[in-house]
Amino acid sequence: MPGLLSDALAWAAIVTFVSGALLVRRNDRAARYVTAAAWGLFAVFWLQLVPHFAFEHKSYIEGFLSLAAVPACLYAGYLLYAGRDTLFVLSKAVAVMGVIYLPFETIPAFTLLGLSVPAPRGVLMETVAAQTKFLVNAFGYHPEFITGDQGYLNTFLFMDGDHRLSVSVVLACTGLGSMAIFAGLVGAVEAPLRRKFRALAIAIPIIYALNLLRTTFITITFGKQYFQFFVDEILLLFGSSDPYMVSFFISDRIISQFLAVVALVGITYLVVREVPELLTVIEDVLYMVTGDEYDLRDALDLDAPAGRGGSGSV
Repeated sequence: MPGLLSDALAWAAIVTFVSGALLVRRNDRAARYVTAAAWGLFAVFWLQLVPHFAFEHKSYIEGFLSLAAVPACLYAGYLLYAGRDTLFVLSKAVAVMGVIYLPFETIPAFTLLGLSVPAPRGVLMETVAAQTKFLVNAFGYHPEFITGDQGYLNTFLFMDGDHRLSVSVVLACTGLGSMAIFAGLVGAVEAPLRRKFRALAIAIPIIYALNLLRTTFITITFGKQYFQFFVDEILLLFGSSDPYMVSFFISDRIISQFLAVVALVGITYLVVREVPELLTVIEDVLYMVTGDEYDLRDALDLDAPAGRGGSGSV
């Protein structure tokens, strides 16, 4: 995220979501007010991210999604306030996602009782970078592996003649965001633990493996400049003047982000087969988009779950 403002807004929104989730079974009215306010804070959070994604990060997909999230969050808060109680599940999912993701995003390295504790983001970034390096080397490429601008061993350096081409594995490249989304969704619904664990055992390894393939693909194609197609058009599209960035824009911003959306849809289907309770969340999202009610359980021909509650087996 861009900086302290984003961190502060993110924590404020997530703490408010968590507070609302804790209030649901104690004081329904207070939970409704608090959670609706959390959605308002979440809208502000996404609004201030739009320039970062669209103009600094030069990701039109992420910029568009950030912009679309603003009215979506406000509408979710309004519907919840007006009495659509099923949105408490989606709200709880956002709370869980934030609790998983934000420590990696915001907690710095520190020293406790003489013991140096590394920043969680650094540990994750260096781990994914090292595994990417293994795959890049396995494909026959051997760029120099160096410390990046953030002070972590997470950067690959290629040389194109005298020109240096570096690509770094940052937090957004670790797959943590997608894994946190599925963990939040699965954690928010009322379902037997065995089915929840099965769903996560499907989603998390697939996301992690596909992400490693993505970082490897981008590292190689950018480092070796394999996608130098439609140079002028791509530079105009992404508002850049550096022709060396064309392969990066095509491999990351176009190909990888498109395939990521396709992969997430497929993973969602597999997870829903294990935890059909998640359909409540998807139905709420569809209602916010279309204004129509849906019964996806019948549409997908899913049987009713055999058990409910926080533990048990099927």
